Amino acid sequence: MAKKTINKELTGAQDLYNFLFEACNIIRGPVSQDNFKDYITPLLYYKRISDVYDEETEEALISSGGDKEYASLPEQHRFVIPDGCHWQEVRERTENLGAAIVGAMRQIEIANPDTLYGVLSMFSSQKWTNKAILNDSKIRDLIEHLSKRKLGNKDYPADLMGDAYEILLKKFADDSKAQAGEFYTPRSVVRLLVHILDPQPGETVYDPACGSGGMLIEAIRYMHDDSLCCGSIFGQEKNVVNAAIAKMNLFLHGASDFNVMQGDTLRDPKILQGGNIAKFDCVIANPPFSLENWGATEWSSDKYKRNIYGTPSDSCGDYAWIQHMICSMSSGKGRMAVVMPQGILFRGNQEAEIRKQLVESDLIEAVVTLGDKLFYGTGLSPCFLIIRRMKQAHHSGRILMIDGSKILTQKRAQNILEENDIDRLYSLYQNYSDEEDYSRIVTLQEIRDKEYNLSPNRYVVYHKEEIRPYAEVLAEFKQAYEDVKRLENEFSLLINA
Repeated sequence: MAKKTINKELTGAQDLYNFLFEACNIIRGPVSQDNFKDYITPLLYYKRISDVYDEETEEALISSGGDKEYASLPEQHRFVIPDGCHWQEVRERTENLGAAIVGAMRQIEIANPDTLYGVLSMFSSQKWTNKAILNDSKIRDLIEHLSKRKLGNKDYPADLMGDAYEILLKKFADDSKAQAGEFYTPRSVVRLLVHILDPQPGETVYDPACGSGGMLIEAIRYMHDDSLCCGSIFGQEKNVVNAAIAKMNLFLHGASDFNVMQGDTLRDPKILQGGNIAKFDCVIANPPFSLENWGATEWSSDKYKRNIYGTPSDSCGDYAWIQHMICSMSSGKGRMAVVMPQGILFRGNQEAEIRKQLVESDLIEAVVTLGDKLFYGTGLSPCFLIIRRMKQAHHSGRILMIDGSKILTQKRAQNILEENDIDRLYSLYQNYSDEEDYSRIVTLQEIRDKEYNLSPNRYVVYHKEEIRPYAEVLAEFKQAYEDVKRLENEFSLLINA
């Protein structure tokens, strides 16, 4: 029964995705595929808000016996929609539709400062109002297409709506691989990391480079949307459009109380507590790989004292992200998972010294390398680190090294982690044992002996075929050759008999 329900939900999400992607096809041509998300995302959000408002109105009318004044009270609605700003009212406009959409979305944002501030206005009004890109006729086609379906909660529950939007985000990533890594992490990798961190209802979760919000959403889903998740989900994202997408994505998935801030996390962290970096139970991120000009000068005298192990070169901010995340972990049960390029495991210069101090801190629980072609926009093979404030007693002074480079499912354009791949990687982590070809527990002294190189392939024991003596193999070959000649003679005698 459960399997049928899941399949039905996936089918529903795919069907909704197909409907949404038809909207992309309407603007294809005048709008490049790299910019689809700048149009479809805010419009989908606007339509969803309007349809949910209508549902709430209908429910209030039923409960009040048809009292329209009661049904229009702000208390009856999750979002306030000012007069003239409802989807249907904009739909009735006959000209300057782009300006009408932008104006309505801005008014809705102003009317809901606590929940929608900085969400809808982040999308370029110039794109919507430039008729050389999208004329009224194209926008009319877009509005009419989305008007074919109601997108309220009764029509599409939050999980289903969110899943359809995730599929759409993946499509955007497929179409613009160069920029995709900025806002989309493969969901299989996200599920694996969340499963390892095991966030519990009531715990806080933070992603300092949250992109489209996928890691935060997966954490909420892992906690079964428990009411204790409310107010415990935090993120920051530098790109203004992606920060808006993250808020919309969380909303479309049903999250009701979260805090996503826009800004440069390394230069200007926004989520603070008492003037210091806020602390969280679970910290999870896939930051931009090897970020250049990330702010090394400011970091060297960071007022939040995040340079606990030193200042990386301004040509690569990987270890700045790692140090920021370590500083964001709470004491006691604080833990983190961070995706990084494998270069952090062995690169020299400043990184070598930082890595040495990180190893000696004995915070690293596991290092896991992944296969290639799993991530959009980079040919680099990634890895991830699991770091804990307090490791289990028998993990102390040790690090679990996992070589997962061969655990993947190969596809023509993009390799993926299927469910069995995720299960295999998780079991390697959970088992915490030596397994030939895949994992090995190493002591800090072994790592010191290898000059603090953290590459699992330097430690994992790989199976080697026994090399047999040349004379023995040659004798077998000669015997086989003689057997073939003898059998050929016997076969020839049988044919000619």
